[in-house]
Amino acid sequence: MNGDPDMILADDYRPVRQWSPAELIQVDQEPEDQSRLSSSPGCPTSLAPSFADSSVSCLPLQGFGLDNKKVHNAQREEMSNSSSISHFLLLPLADTRQLQLLHFCLFLGISLAALLANGLIISAVACGHLLHTPMFFFLLNLVLTDLGSILTTVPKAMHNSLWDTRNISYEGCAAQLFMFLFFISAEYSLLTVMCYDRYVSICKPLHYGTLLGSRACAHMAAAAWASAFLNALMHTANTFSLPLCHGNALGQFFCEIPHILKLSCSHSSLRKLGIIVLGSCLSFGCFVFIVFSYVQIFRAVLRIPSEQGRHKAFSTCLPHLAVLSLFVSSAAFAYLKPPSISSPSLDLALSVLYSVVPPALNPLIYSLRNQELKAAVWTLMIG
Repeated sequence: MNGDPDMILADDYRPVRQWSPAELIQVDQEPEDQSRLSSSPGCPTSLAPSFADSSVSCLPLQGFGLDNKKVHNAQREEMSNSSSISHFLLLPLADTRQLQLLHFCLFLGISLAALLANGLIISAVACGHLLHTPMFFFLLNLVLTDLGSILTTVPKAMHNSLWDTRNISYEGCAAQLFMFLFFISAEYSLLTVMCYDRYVSICKPLHYGTLLGSRACAHMAAAAWASAFLNALMHTANTFSLPLCHGNALGQFFCEIPHILKLSCSHSSLRKLGIIVLGSCLSFGCFVFIVFSYVQIFRAVLRIPSEQGRHKAFSTCLPHLAVLSLFVSSAAFAYLKPPSISSPSLDLALSVLYSVVPPALNPLIYSLRNQELKAAVWTLMIG
């Protein structure tokens, strides 16, 4: 430690200059000295002019046992990668131009069929006074979710197929994800509420008017829509708050949470796990309620003495059960399938199966098994 008293030893035995206030003022006046300061190991240039009233010792970062410079550089790189993404690339429906136009025509036909069928049900329920019951009130809400979900994903896919493009803006992707989650969550919630309606109708018919009055139905429908809104808002905010480090190409023809999570940085695995666990718990809770309700329904139906009564009870449950099975099975297989059998073509087919097909088939399923609805639609069509 002999020598110049203005010199100190760092942890790695490198001498670091201790600047006096007079020298700091001189550094601010002489640019060439500032460049000399910036070349000193361990002392950033931004520190020099900020301390004019005390001595400053710039020690090397390596002495702390952590390379802070590399950590800060990695964080800045991740933030820049996430903030620099202005658009995403969606999965194309086909590779050749002819197949793209074929997919456009196919999606156009499905969309028009869904709009026509769901529009007829909305008009029939609204105009038919005999259909102003809790079951058809919930069916009306379910039809609205079907229209919303198909209008959220299909038009953009048709646009990309027609104009041979894959782009969707960052804001457009966030909006599409929110709307898709909102309508899908509302549909699942309404299917759960409709299961309760069937349970009360069959297991507690004498209390049907009390338990499912107009005010109770309005409250349950409002709760379904409100919970869907909060669920969509929470998942969308959490998903798009993650830093993205793996490009902007999505393996889906619309914006979906699992494919966006694949683009996020590796250090965000805990937050990704939280998103998945939360969504799984909410879905599993509704599923348990549905299973419990249908167990009670089947037990009550099997106790009905007459075969005609059992057939009538089953006919009121089969449409709801068919729609629910199609929705839950296709979505569960799409999200829970083993990674070993995953492929872009299979993912595309499954996503179409649970996001596009149910809105088009639900009106057909309900109208085939319900004589009152068929009569109301027929009366509406022929005037």
